[in-house]
Amino acid sequence: MVPEVARDKASFMVQAKSLSLAVSLNTTTSLFMAQTVLRVFAAVFTLAAICVMATSSQTTVLFGFTIRAHYSYSSAMRFLFVTDAIVCASSLLSLIFVYHLSHSGSNLKTCFYLFLHDMVITVLAISGCAAGTAVGYISRYGEEKMGWMAICNRVKSFCNHMTISMVLSYVAFLSYLALAVMSSNKVMYEANDEYQRNERQACP
Repeated sequence: MVPEVARDKASFMVQAKSLSLAVSLNTTTSLFMAQTVLRVFAAVFTLAAICVMATSSQTTVLFGFTIRAHYSYSSAMRFLFVTDAIVCASSLLSLIFVYHLSHSGSNLKTCFYLFLHDMVITVLAISGCAAGTAVGYISRYGEEKMGWMAICNRVKSFCNHMTISMVLSYVAFLSYLALAVMSSNKVMYEANDEYQRNERQACP
């Protein structure tokens, strides 16, 4: 009777372990799929933002002077352009790292590096968006107390294109914000898993 109970218990433990391994594998696969999709989204949206920004230009006459509006004439817009380019390039490069990670297996060190990368890119993306938004708001609505007049009523097409570019940049930022949250959860999971392994090895 006792051997049968022990055998049933051992069989149950094996099945439970197999089920846990299958669930963990499915979760890991879903995580890497989500990571890949979000990085592709970030690359596509920033590339679209760059294309819209680089091709937007308009010429108008103001007080007898011919004025040409272009993103390169604003330091904030140039900064947004550069940050979008960095986010796009980093997204494509990180895809290679994620692909390698999905096939070679993840550990705490590599997950932490991925989390650090995502956090840096997230902060960089929102800084570029914030700079572009500040200049865009003044260009569209002006600032009477500072004596800055709105110019979007003169170059509506240019301002509309820049607004589309900034919206695309914000979508890329949201993608990286989601990636940073996912990476932080992965780091905590790997840290807990490593702690449990060390505890099991320490037990006699």
